[in-house]
Amino acid sequence: MYTGIVITKQQQLDQLRADILENDICPDLAAQATQLVMGDGNLDADIVFIGEAPGKKEDLTGLPFVGASGKFLNEMLAQAGLERADVYITNVVKYRPPNNRDPKPAEKKAFMPYLLKQLEIIHPKVVITLGRHSMEYFLPGAVIGEVHGQPHTVTIDNDDFLVIPLYHPAAALYNGSLRATLIEDFVRVPQIIAG
Repeated sequence: MYTGIVITKQQQLDQLRADILENDICPDLAAQATQLVMGDGNLDADIVFIGEAPGKKEDLTGLPFVGASGKFLNEMLAQAGLERADVYITNVVKYRPPNNRDPKPAEKKAFMPYLLKQLEIIHPKVVITLGRHSMEYFLPGAVIGEVHGQPHTVTIDNDDFLVIPLYHPAAALYNGSLRATLIEDFVRVPQIIAG
């Protein structure tokens, strides 16, 4: 029987956040983090960006991609004719790993069902993975140097996603040649979506 109750995307994401806390996902990470960093942006976005895990600034603010990598991401969005308000940004792992180390396989595995639920709620047309840690789940065995910037159709739980793997903005900050490659891949994204 229809009750007339409509649950908004924000309410669903709030519940997802509560579930992560209630289920005590990655308690060791949670214990040393300031807070859970779920994501930020347009809940009706056509594009969702997925990084690996929050860094120090993200941990303090509760928002993804607000440090140096975030500034570079904002620059690239502008070059592609987009703004942060047009997209949704999140990470595979929702707590900052100590000393910004790479997330461990077990940590990524623990958070993956929650990331997939986020994608189900937002229902984007395109998923853009930033770096190999977020790419690995969607394109297992792929090498980012070989597949960056190329769209792939991926089916997960009967849902098709157009996945575009890109280098992580942090990698481009430390490697000038990657910077040009990342910008080139990035500005093609709107054409890929339109095509």
